Amino acid sequence: MSPAVYLITGIQAAGKSTVAQALAERLPRSAHVRGDAFRRFVVNGRAEMAADPTTEALDQLRLRHRLAAAASDEYARAGFTAILQDVVLGEFLPWTIEQIRTDPLYVVVLAPRPEAVAVREAGRAKNAYGAFTVSALDTVLRATTPRVGTWIDTSDLTVDETVEAILAGAQPVRR
Repeated sequence: MSPAVYLITGIQAAGKSTVAQALAERLPRSAHVRGDAFRRFVVNGRAEMAADPTTEALDQLRLRHRLAAAASDEYARAGFTAILQDVVLGEFLPWTIEQIRTDPLYVVVLAPRPEAVAVREAGRAKNAYGAFTVSALDTVLRATTPRVGTWIDTSDLTVDETVEAILAGAQPVRR
């Protein structure tokens, strides 16, 4: 398998981290790039995303996506398939796709039903929905995110079934 980048996105608690890790474990030479790590690198001056984000929060989100794209490209250049996982919604999806130089690029949007996400969120030790609600983010996903790549309703799929669906059905994004 030649190096590639898989961008795995969706709302919080959609299963991005788990699916990205499982996908990386299935591939012979792979790296799991966690986009949120770039947000956590900021020690002082971090501007968190909100329903009505500040200009600084949007600038930092673009920085996070740009750094994650660059790291993914570097892994691919070194012969690894990079699985980049992060919340990339709305206008940020095509923008982030433009930042990734590696070809092929696979975009996978995990889109479970909001009820399934709420159940998953309730079962997690961490709370990802501080200023947001599941239904509000699901609306952003479905109403403002361009239908790019492979969208998978993972509501009734196991992690292994989701990985199988990605490997069997994901098509490279044409740029």
